Amino acid sequence: MRSRGNRLLSLAKRLLPVVILVLAVVATDSGSRPRYPEDDMGKDSLPGRKKAQMEAAKQFRVFYQFQFSDKLKESGITFTDHAVDDVTKHMRMGHYDHGSAVAVADVDGDGLYDIYFVNQVGGNELWKNLGGGKFKNITQEAGVALAGRIKVAAAFADIDNDGDQDLFVTTVRGGNALFENDGRGHFKDITQEVGLSLIAHSSGAFFFDYDNDGLVDLLVCNVGKYTYDEKGPNGEYVGIPNAFDGHLHLDRFEYPVLYKNLGHNRFKDVTAEVGLSPHGWCGDASFSDLDGDGWPDIFFLNMQGHSHYYENQGGKKFVEKTHQYFPRTPWGAMGIKFFDYDNDGLMDLFIVDMHSDMSDEPGPENEKKKSNITWTDSYIQGTKSDYIWGNALYHNLGNGKFEEVSDRLGAETYWPWGPSVGDLNADGWDDIFIASGMSYPYRYGINSLLLNDRGKQFDDAEFVLGIEPRKSLYTPWFEIDCSDPQERAAQEKLDSKVCVGQSGKSIVMAPRSSRSSVIFDLDNDGDLDIVTNDFNSEPQVLVSNLAQRKKLHWLKVILEGTSSNRNGLGATVRVRAGGQTYTKYNDGKSGYLAQSVLPLYFGLGEFAKIDRIEVDWPSGGKQILTTGIEENRTLRITEPK
Repeated sequence: MRSRGNRLLSLAKRLLPVVILVLAVVATDSGSRPRYPEDDMGKDSLPGRKKAQMEAAKQFRVFYQFQFSDKLKESGITFTDHAVDDVTKHMRMGHYDHGSAVAVADVDGDGLYDIYFVNQVGGNELWKNLGGGKFKNITQEAGVALAGRIKVAAAFADIDNDGDQDLFVTTVRGGNALFENDGRGHFKDITQEVGLSLIAHSSGAFFFDYDNDGLVDLLVCNVGKYTYDEKGPNGEYVGIPNAFDGHLHLDRFEYPVLYKNLGHNRFKDVTAEVGLSPHGWCGDASFSDLDGDGWPDIFFLNMQGHSHYYENQGGKKFVEKTHQYFPRTPWGAMGIKFFDYDNDGLMDLFIVDMHSDMSDEPGPENEKKKSNITWTDSYIQGTKSDYIWGNALYHNLGNGKFEEVSDRLGAETYWPWGPSVGDLNADGWDDIFIASGMSYPYRYGINSLLLNDRGKQFDDAEFVLGIEPRKSLYTPWFEIDCSDPQERAAQEKLDSKVCVGQSGKSIVMAPRSSRSSVIFDLDNDGDLDIVTNDFNSEPQVLVSNLAQRKKLHWLKVILEGTSSNRNGLGATVRVRAGGQTYTKYNDGKSGYLAQSVLPLYFGLGEFAKIDRIEVDWPSGGKQILTTGIEENRTLRITEPK
C-alpha cells in the first residue's frame, strides 16, 4: 500500500492542470511583482462565494452589520512565522505542517492582554499590549524566545498561585519548557528543576486541576514518531517519508503525559498511576466536566483513528468511556472546544477534522459536505461506518447522551485546524472562528467564521464580516536557485515544477493559511477581536468595529481562586439576565495548540440589567452574586475563603 504522503503528493500532481501546483516563481533580482497562479480554483472561487454569501446574509436572523479589518500594520506587530525547510522547500508530507500556536495572557499585571506567537524556525515572540490596539516586542527582556528549537504549542497558567501567569511551551524533540513569571513579565526557565524536561514529538498541552487540590496540573500531548535522527538545515529532525502511515506502525506511538503539580514548583508523571493510556496520534486535547460531578474529564483527539474520552473518577483515576458517550468520532480530528452553543447549560463538544479532507479534492462548491473518502479499510484501520468523515458537533442532551449535529447546523468546513469560540456579535450566543487552509502545494482555502443563530444553526459569515478574502492571498514560501544543479535536481526528484523555464534565484509563492487563532478584546472597546498565527507567514490582527456600529451590552468575568487554583480553571460561571442564562466553563482553551488566560466574555444581547451570577468553583464551593453587578465592565470574582 502506498504511504499516505505519496497519496497526497499524487493527488496534488493529478490536480496540477486545474489547481495550483504551478505556483508563482519570481526572480528576486528582477524586481518584478509576484505572478500569482491563474489556475487556483480556491482563489478563483472567492468573488462568487462572496457574492453568494452576501446575498444569503439578507436572510440572517442574527446581527451581522459589522466588519473585521486586518490591523497588523497599525498594531506594530512585525512577527513572521517561519516553517522548517522540511515542509516548505523539501515538500515532505509530515506533521511539521501543523504549525504553531498563538496564546494570550496579561503577563505583567497591567490589565492589558499580551500576545505570544510560537514559531518553528527562529524565536517565539511576546508582544506587550500598549493599549489602543498597539503592541511592543518584549521578547528579549521576557526571555521566552526558545530560539534553536522547533516550537509547537503554548499554555499560560498560574502554576504556583502567586497571581501571575507562567508559560509552558512544547517542541519537536527539543525538550519542552516551563517558564516562571516574576509578575512583571520576566520569565525564568525552570524546566529541569520542576521535572518537565520531556523530549518527544510533543504537541498541544493544557493546565487543569484534575484532582481539585488547588494546584494546576499539566497534560502534554505527543503525536508519535514522525522524524529520523538526521537533522536538517534549521535544526529540525528530518521527516519520515511515510509519516502519515504512522498509525499503522505500533512502534511509533508516543503517549500523552499527565503531570501532577506537587507544589513548590515540582511536577510528577502520574500517567500510568491514574490509568491514562489513549492509543493514537494525539495532536491536541481538552477537558470539561461532562458528567457534572465536579471533576474535569479529558478528551484526547486522534488525528488518524478513534479519539478517546476519559472520565475522571474523583481525582484518583481516569476510565475510558469513549464508546459510551461518543461511539463514532472524526477519523482525522485536529482541533477541539467544549462550549454551550445552545445556551441550555450543558457543555457541547465541537471537533474539527482536517485529515479527512486530505483524502480527496472536493472543489470549493462541496466544502460544506462531509469528505468523500478514497482510503481502504486497511489504511483507516476499520470500516468507513466506524468514523465521522468531517467535523463533529456533539449536542449534549444530558444524562450522558450526545447527538452529532454538525451537518444539520451547518458546522462542516474545509481544511480546518482548530476552532476559537466567542460571542463575536455580543448577542448572547457563542460563534466560531476556524483557522484553516493547507498552503503549498495546494489551492487557497478560506478561514471560516460561523455566526450562531440562537443555537438553531450556524451561518457562514467569513465574507460578510470581512474575514475573507485576506488582505494578501499568497505568501513567500521558499527561495530557490534554479541555476544550482543540486537544487534543481532536488526539485525535479520531487516532480516539482518550480524550476521549469526558470533560472537564477527565485521565490515560490503559496496560498496563505492559518493554523492557530485566539479571540479576545485586544483594544478594550467591548467587542471581541481575532488574532491568527498564519503558517510560514505574518499573522492577522482582525479588529472588530462592532462597538462602533451598535450599542453593546456585555460583561467580562475574571476568576480568582483561593481554595481552588488561582486561575479558576475548571469553574463554571452562569450569568442570568432578561430571563436568559449564559453558561461558560473556564478551560482557557483559546484555539488550536493554545491555552490562554483571558476574562470570560458574556454578550448580553439587548439586556442591560444582570440579575445574578453563579460560580461553581473546582473546590466544590458555590457562589452567588446579586449586587454590585454592572454591564459593560470587567468583574473580578474572588472565591470566598
